[in-house]
Amino acid sequence: MLLAALLLAPPAWAQDGSAIFAQEGGALFARRCASCHSVAMDAPPMAGPNLRGVFGRRVAGDPRFDYSPALRRARDAGDAWDDERLMRYLDDPEEAYPGSWMGANGLPEEDERRAVAAFLRGPE
Repeated sequence: MLLAALLLAPPAWAQDGSAIFAQEGGALFARRCASCHSVAMDAPPMAGPNLRGVFGRRVAGDPRFDYSPALRRARDAGDAWDDERLMRYLDDPEEAYPGSWMGANGLPEEDERRAVAAFLRGPE
């Protein structure tokens, strides 16, 4: 029970009162993403990679996760996660990187994508 609470709780940096939008993104992340991804410091990969610190990180940048060949090619090409790339990926992962293993598990609503991106970005 404690482990589930830790995995689903938004990290402290998203709860510091500076960004309500990030808090909304944290709640959405808990509902839609946390079954496969963690944002906890040093948490091991799950079905998907740990997304803590994803902004600015190279695509397929968690060395502990076995990424799809599509994402490894993107990493090797120098792609890094920024607002535009993450928004495109969250909208339709398969369209953004055909062959990525996340499939079509995107967030169709732009406001939801922006909220999750704000949550993952952390404090400004």
